[in-house]
Amino acid sequence: MAFTLATWNVNSLKVRLAHLLDWLAAQRTDVVCLQETKLTDEAFPLEAIAAAGYAAHYAGQKTYNGVAILSRRDTVSGVEAVQVNLPNFADEQRRLIAATLSTPLGALRVVNGYFPNGQAVGSDKYAYKLAWLAALTEWLKGEVAAHAQLALLGDYNIAPEPRDVHDPAAWEGQVLCSEPERAAFRALVALGLRDSFRLFAQPERSYTWWDYRNLAFRRKMGLRIDHILVSEALAARVQSVAIDVEPRRREQPSDHAPVIATLA
Repeated sequence: MAFTLATWNVNSLKVRLAHLLDWLAAQRTDVVCLQETKLTDEAFPLEAIAAAGYAAHYAGQKTYNGVAILSRRDTVSGVEAVQVNLPNFADEQRRLIAATLSTPLGALRVVNGYFPNGQAVGSDKYAYKLAWLAALTEWLKGEVAAHAQLALLGDYNIAPEPRDVHDPAAWEGQVLCSEPERAAFRALVALGLRDSFRLFAQPERSYTWWDYRNLAFRRKMGLRIDHILVSEALAARVQSVAIDVEPRRREQPSDHAPVIATLA
């Protein structure tokens, strides 16, 4: 029996709700991690998500950030130990939600993060990003030790390698591609996690984000910044990982595409 995990920065759930509902109906993904919902908790479309067959756990704020974990009611039998935001990092921004799911694979710890963008190397927002990443890595040490099956999904706002960038020379040293950010990504991997996308041979120019400007999507000028890292036990179950570019083709799309991991 296959079990699927996905991450998708929807860039406003209010704007993209119809896109999400159509995608859920077509894919029937078991667990979906959303970022940039940009909604307060009171405005979260719980009824529409429930009607689609999903339970939702979420943490949001007006206009900015916001994360949610959606789980299929017929394949995920329970959700517990929900954690909102990093316990070791004081922050008003809603960037992280984690939960332990009861699944056909057994207990599965899902951590969903909307990593800071960083704006520009050397800026205050860049310093905040690196501090947030350091706190995430420190907290995850305990999570990885406590949960054999763990997945860290989200918009990382980090392109780990030159091959994850359409023009590596132009992006060299820039935010999303700077060496401190890439070192932070490697520190997460060093906790005992694997980049699930790179467990398999993948097509060249595989990206998850494209700027709205300059026909970037059509010209394949993108970056791979949305990731699913998995623990070693979970990596042994991964059968395939793919980027679904179809939602990016829609009218008024998110600038990100979903990433889906299929597990045995």
